[in-house]
Amino acid sequence: MASIVGKRINGRTYYYLVTSERVAGKPRISEQRYLGSAADVAAALDGGGALPEHTKHLNFGAVAAVWATLEQLQVAEAIDEAISRRGKGPETGDPAAGTAPARIHAARAQVTARARPVRGGGKGGGKGRGRPSPGMYLALAVLHRATAPGSTFAEWWGASAVQRFIRPRLPADAVTDDEFWRATRRLTRDQLQRIEEAVSSRITAALPGAAALAVDIPGFATYAQSDTAAATLAGLSAIVTRDGAIPLVSHVYRRDSAGMVPFGVEADRLAARHPGPVTVVFDTGQHAQLDLDSGLHFVGALPLGDYPDLLSRPASGRRPVDPLRFAGLTALDTRALVFGTHRRVVLTHSARLHAAQARGFAQALSNATRQLDGLALALATGRNRRPREQLLTDIARITRVRAVDRVLTARLTGTKPGELRLEYRIDETARTRLAEEYFGKQLLVTDHDDWPVLDVITAYRARYHLDSTFRVLNSAFVAAPAPRWDWTEHRIAVHSLVSVLATAVTHLLRQEADRAGVDLSVRELLDQLSGIGETVLRYPSTGGRPRTRRVLTSLSPTQQHLYELFGLGRLAP
Repeated sequence: MASIVGKRINGRTYYYLVTSERVAGKPRISEQRYLGSAADVAAALDGGGALPEHTKHLNFGAVAAVWATLEQLQVAEAIDEAISRRGKGPETGDPAAGTAPARIHAARAQVTARARPVRGGGKGGGKGRGRPSPGMYLALAVLHRATAPGSTFAEWWGASAVQRFIRPRLPADAVTDDEFWRATRRLTRDQLQRIEEAVSSRITAALPGAAALAVDIPGFATYAQSDTAAATLAGLSAIVTRDGAIPLVSHVYRRDSAGMVPFGVEADRLAARHPGPVTVVFDTGQHAQLDLDSGLHFVGALPLGDYPDLLSRPASGRRPVDPLRFAGLTALDTRALVFGTHRRVVLTHSARLHAAQARGFAQALSNATRQLDGLALALATGRNRRPREQLLTDIARITRVRAVDRVLTARLTGTKPGELRLEYRIDETARTRLAEEYFGKQLLVTDHDDWPVLDVITAYRARYHLDSTFRVLNSAFVAAPAPRWDWTEHRIAVHSLVSVLATAVTHLLRQEADRAGVDLSVRELLDQLSGIGETVLRYPSTGGRPRTRRVLTSLSPTQQHLYELFGLGRLAP
């Protein structure tokens, strides 16, 4: 039942729209909305309501989707428990976490606009009232890294709607880079490993039976004080799920370290931390770090140029892989002699990749012909003084780009520098053959003779998805946490853990969207979610407290789909 109620405050009357309902047989106010003074109500009825004094735009969609997943997985609690355990192995999966990815989505209905209260003391508690625990600090750091990696902690906090989600409210000076690093400076490597395994157990409990892959990302991150300072190059080896490339356990290494171990050795070490079989995924050239005859399962890429017979197979021999998940992708499933043994190989062709490579080649060919034209005109003047060998070197440099030298033939005539002339021709037949045999193709090898072609391709692409997400989270380089601090081994380890957990959460979201028919990369998904903003309108005071209204920006059809899929209405203003 709704009614208008007036309240007398400091000699003035202010009106509220009150909704009442009976609870246990007694009337109770369930909701009330401030309407203002009598003048405000009259102005609103006349269509001349007060205009907002100012507005503020906050990031809502991305932080709400990621935060809801962090809450559902109980990441902060899992981290605090892992930190408090001493000498214990990784915790077992919580059956309550769910038995399928759909459980994460369904359970979001239980997440309210107010998160669990943040404890100031107790196990792993922060100093002072309202200070987050280390687990909450790391959960917030994951949220920050996933949604605004290019900003500082404080900048992100001030521009994010996440402030509404956490109760009791945190003071602004608690959410800064300095406070985060102070809260995590005592974490040991053993604790960081236990944290990762604790969160991993929550994820694997929600994804039972997911096939595991060992992958290596040499270009994980570049740590530097600035873009001009000396940098630390870091790579990452990880165990991820085949479907979704969700990281479970990982190891970060310095690429310039003399103690760096081969990928095959690191894969064995990581596999020991993960129950169940693991399939190693390698890129072209990485097979040299592996022993493919040791009995390990593998999926890897082979150089196309080493298998001309397979490349010349007609397109009619390829079959569509999955028109829904991989539109325009076809594959030939056969066997070939690989590294001295007949193995299963899968030759794929992507229409999208073909088109992209064709555009890139056309641009490279155009650049090459433009440079050759300029060189030919310069030689035609007869004033050239450079020797023939130097010109041949320049011509080779120009044409050895994107296989341009396969279709373009350049000929230098004459003997003396002033008599040298340049001619070139493009072989259209060779250009057509190049497009038919190379563009859009990839050659994979595996020992999984029982896997469907779809699973083989999905396994190999897990590495690509992981690498792509790390590029989003870490950009060109990772700046130092503060001007007076350097990137120490400990800070690199903490940041790497945050990046891996952020990747896990965003890949869970991407997997859920993909299964709902929304095929987006992590970058595209976060961009769509970030487009769902929250606008705060602050109205001037009419004698009482200033009025504030929060509304969401208008949604595109894709954003509306994601809004409903991730249950963002539960956290909406």
